[in-house]
Amino acid sequence: MKLVLFGIQGSGKSTQGNLLSKQLKVPYLSTGHILRLIAREKTTLGRYIKETINSGILVPDEKMIEIVEEYLSRSEYKNGYILDGFPRTLVQVNRFKNHIDKAIYLKIPDKEALWRLTYRNDHRGDETIPAIKKRIELFHKFTQPVIKFYEDQKKLISIDGTKSIKEINLIILKNLGKQLVKNQVKAWEQKEKAIIAIVGLPGAGKTEAARFFAEKGLPIVSFGKVINDYIKEKGLEHIEKNHKAIRESLREKYGNEAFAILNEEKIKKELDKNMIMVVDGMRSWEEYLYLKQKLPKVKIYILALYADKDIRYKRIADRKERSKLFGEERDINELMGTNMGPTIAYADFLVKNNFSKEELFEKLEQVYRIVYFS
Repeated sequence: MKLVLFGIQGSGKSTQGNLLSKQLKVPYLSTGHILRLIAREKTTLGRYIKETINSGILVPDEKMIEIVEEYLSRSEYKNGYILDGFPRTLVQVNRFKNHIDKAIYLKIPDKEALWRLTYRNDHRGDETIPAIKKRIELFHKFTQPVIKFYEDQKKLISIDGTKSIKEINLIILKNLGKQLVKNQVKAWEQKEKAIIAIVGLPGAGKTEAARFFAEKGLPIVSFGKVINDYIKEKGLEHIEKNHKAIRESLREKYGNEAFAILNEEKIKKELDKNMIMVVDGMRSWEEYLYLKQKLPKVKIYILALYADKDIRYKRIADRKERSKLFGEERDINELMGTNMGPTIAYADFLVKNNFSKEELFEKLEQVYRIVYFS
């Protein structure tokens, strides 16, 4: 199913988009989210997009069409999507190649939108009153004719956006020929179990990434817990010398796939109960190969995190625990001694984590969608 959501800023499109995504088992794609990601990039396009959205004007049609169609060509959108923020003009409608099943218009008064945006907690940097007013003005000028276009095609679902979230959701589902049974729509069943294996040098953000996925409800198996538990049990200090000695002793006993072997049963138990799980801190290429061999029906996605060296070192130095575990020696031990290099090079996803936690989580959200909807 392919849907588009319309409404002025503050009408509740993202709330309904995320809710419908879970109910209808298709991904939700916000063009505003895409543009904010691009705006953070230190590129000519990034600076241009940032200046454009901060001024409250629309991104030119040709550029917007190019960006959206590039996203929709990706595999996670092959079975449908919920599109928010596009098409916004008649030019975009006429040149948009994808067939739309329904257009949903959440209609609220301009004053209601301003009130909601003024008093909500999660303000964005581009949400100034003048910018919001400008977007509302542009919506009425350019997007209202698009809504009329879909109305003429008998594809428009127009809803009073001042109703409660639950009421709006029920109305949308009813118009789509769906209904809630015991307050739930039948959950989407994945066809293939999957593991997201997080790799990366110390300080790249593996713990934060694992926390993000845990908040999604995914179980986490930490490969590093074996070493940390041993260090704690023996009362040792968290320094590279001790960590390296423990790693090497375990690899002498089990081979370079040691941590996959030691955590194999935990992983299998989690996969018995869940369709997707996360391995936090996979290192060696042998660990990856071992899991592939032992779990031939499970798709393993390698997620590599990268951050500049000085940023990684500062993050580690600021930790309350294990604050001495950084430096050139440790990096080389990870890359060469644990054979992490090939794992990073072969990653399915490479996420740069130089900036804020918010930006990291936005990038991880894209990874999660691809794995969830594939």
